[in-house]
Amino acid sequence: MKIKILLASTALAAGVAFAGAAQAGEVNVMSWGGAYTKSQVEAYHKPWMAKTGNKVNSIDSPNPATPIKAQVEAGNVTIDVADVEFSDAVRLCDEGLLERIDASKLPAAPDGTSAAKDFIDGALTDCAVANIVWSTIYAYDSSKVKGSAPTTMADFFNTKKYPGKRGLRKTAKANLEMALIADGVATGDVYKLLNTDGGVARAFKKLDSIKNDVVWWEAGAQAPQLLADGEVVMTTAYNGRIFGAAVGEGKPFVVVWDGQILDFDLFVIPKGAPNKELAMDFIRFSTGTKALADQASWISYGPARKSSGAMVGLYKDGKTKMAPHMPTAAANLKTALVNNFEFWADHDTELNEKFNAWLAKN
Repeated sequence: MKIKILLASTALAAGVAFAGAAQAGEVNVMSWGGAYTKSQVEAYHKPWMAKTGNKVNSIDSPNPATPIKAQVEAGNVTIDVADVEFSDAVRLCDEGLLERIDASKLPAAPDGTSAAKDFIDGALTDCAVANIVWSTIYAYDSSKVKGSAPTTMADFFNTKKYPGKRGLRKTAKANLEMALIADGVATGDVYKLLNTDGGVARAFKKLDSIKNDVVWWEAGAQAPQLLADGEVVMTTAYNGRIFGAAVGEGKPFVVVWDGQILDFDLFVIPKGAPNKELAMDFIRFSTGTKALADQASWISYGPARKSSGAMVGLYKDGKTKMAPHMPTAAANLKTALVNNFEFWADHDTELNEKFNAWLAKN
C-alpha cells in the first residue's frame, strides 16, 4: 500500500511539474536599451523569470512606441509589453491600439494600500502603468568646460561663453520647451506659449541660435556616448543615462537640473499581443513596490509608487545614496517643468512635422 501511495504521489508530482512546464511561456518586452534596460533586466526580468519559470525576450528600440501602430494595424503584433513615454501611451490608447489595464488587478502596497492610491498621481491610465519618473536634463563634461560652471538652461544655448558642440535629441518634444526656458519664459507659461504660433516660432528662433553647433541623437545611449567621445561638450539626455556614466563609469559628467522636463515611462500592452495574460502578469510583478525600488538601485529614475520610496537606498556600488540623484529630489525640482502629456498627445504629429521642416532648412 505504501509503495502504491508513493507511486501515486510521484506520478501526481510529475504531472504537476509537467503542467507547470507546459504553462511556461515567453514574453517579448521592448524598452529603450542601455543602462535603463539593464536596470529593468536586473529588477524585473530576472526575478520574474525565476519566480514563474517564464522567459523574457528583451528587445531594444530608440522609441518602443513607434512600431506599435504598424504592428496592430497589420494584424501582426509581436510585442507583448512596451515601455513608452506618457504622451505616447495616451495617444495610442485613444487610437484603440492598446489593451485596457485594470488597475484594481495591480498589487497593493505592503501595508495594504490599494495600487490606485499608492501610485503617484497620474501614473495610472486606462491603458498604461507607470514604472519610473525620469527627466530630460542637460549635462556637460567638466574636463572640457573652462571657467565658471554652467548652471542654467540659458547657459546651454550660450555658445559664446561655453564654446563647443551641443547634443540634442532629434525630436520636437523637450527641445521646444527648453528653448523657451532658455529664452526667459517661466516654466508655468511654457505650454501656454507653445499653444500659439508665436510661441512655437519663438522656440524655433532660439534653436536657430545653436543649430549649426548641434549633433543630433536618437537613442538614449547615444547622449552620454557623445560626451564620452568628445563630440559635444554639453548634451541633453535622460538623467539616468548621465548618472550611469558619471557614477557607474567614473566619467567627468555633471547634470544641470535647471529647466529639467519631468516625465513618466509606462508599461503598455499592444492590442492583440500574442501573450496578453503573461504580459499582464509581468506588469503586475514589475510594478510592485519592491521591484520598483530595486530598479532605482540600478539607475537614478524615481519609482512610480509612493511605497517604494522608503526602500530606495544605495546604488549597486554600495556607497552612493540614490535619493539626491533622483529628478524628484527637492533640490532638483526648483525649476522643473512637468511634461504636459495631453499637449503632446494632441500636438506631437503637427510639431514634429514643423521640426522636421526646420531641420531641412539650411
